[in-house]
Amino acid sequence: MTYAGIQESLFDAAVGEAGEPVVQPLGSGIRRRRLEHGAWVDLRPGWLTGATPLFERLTATVPWRAERRRMYDVTLPVPRLTAHYPDGHRLPDPLLTRLRDELSAHYARELPEGFVSAGLCLYRDGRDSVAWHGDRIGRGARQDTMVAIVSLGAPRQLSLRPRGGGESLRFTMSGGDLLVMGGSCQRTWDHAVPKVPASGPRLSIQFRPPGVL
Repeated sequence: MTYAGIQESLFDAAVGEAGEPVVQPLGSGIRRRRLEHGAWVDLRPGWLTGATPLFERLTATVPWRAERRRMYDVTLPVPRLTAHYPDGHRLPDPLLTRLRDELSAHYARELPEGFVSAGLCLYRDGRDSVAWHGDRIGRGARQDTMVAIVSLGAPRQLSLRPRGGGESLRFTMSGGDLLVMGGSCQRTWDHAVPKVPASGPRLSIQFRPPGVL
């Protein structure tokens, strides 16, 4: 599976040697936004520059799955492609291992257990989306936890709103951008990627600690 015509952002155009992506310093560029109920969001625009080669490798080589989900009395296709790499499984590209390890090191004080798993979602066009939800916190996981998202490909909006309703926040994530949801975010806020009239393909990489699904 390959995609052509990805429009690069200014960050995404700066590649390293041999055309490989460049991982920029993490700490110096992060901005934290405090939310209600003890939640927060960290943003690091352009953490990964020159990310198009990674996008192309992953879309071409990852064994993407088209899932189906029961909704009421109907089984419907999930509007995106997915892949999951649990704790102990090799990630599909060495650069993803580096990103996961750098995130674990940066957040070691707040998340001593580190990030251990990765989920990948491929939004093929503007019709692909994910509805409002919070990542599940399983047995043995801390109640205040983190989910780190690296975006590749076309810009898409990630929305957050307080669980139970309220005004939503909108973050436009471009290729190479990082967003980390922390504190009580998975318990007290929901997030979504809404449908849009038109969009190029976008790939989302979600790094999670133990027990977060």
